[in-house]
Amino acid sequence: MALAHAILAALVEAPCSGYDLAKRFDGSVGFFWSASHQQIYRELSKLEDQGWISCETIVQAGRPDKKLYSVTDLGEQQLKEWIAQPGEPTPVKDDLLVKIFAGYVASKETILTELEQHQKAHLEKLSTYENLEQHYFQNPQELPEPQQFQYLTLLNGISYERHWLAWCDRVIQSLNQTKK
Repeated sequence: MALAHAILAALVEAPCSGYDLAKRFDGSVGFFWSASHQQIYRELSKLEDQGWISCETIVQAGRPDKKLYSVTDLGEQQLKEWIAQPGEPTPVKDDLLVKIFAGYVASKETILTELEQHQKAHLEKLSTYENLEQHYFQNPQELPEPQQFQYLTLLNGISYERHWLAWCDRVIQSLNQTKK
């Protein structure tokens, strides 16, 4: 997936400024696609040049003008075509797994410390996701269709974090039972 599609997916829901879009990438969209503010603004310019988004300048008294970006018909068509294309699973690249793979060359304490740090990070993210679920998705069947699809991505995040926590528990338990 390209950043362009992540931006189109965020804007198709509702037009917003570049600043607001970047904030969404720091939050909801950022849970599954990361991009710096600079990358987002650069991509917005490209998407506008391609005719996939339009930009409306809103004059604000005493403040800089605000640019409001929205998806054009061409941009929505591009997003639909991209969604219809078969996707490939993303290859795994994970430093922690490499460290575990070669962990026998380090002390068990080093590996356990690393695992505990990851466990804490996954626990924090799971807590964030579960709070979002409680706050926004208490009755997912009653939500409008766009929010139902957002809920499905949230469920993936919850499952992912729970899987990592279970795996960390298992590895920590295994390392604590082995001799070295």
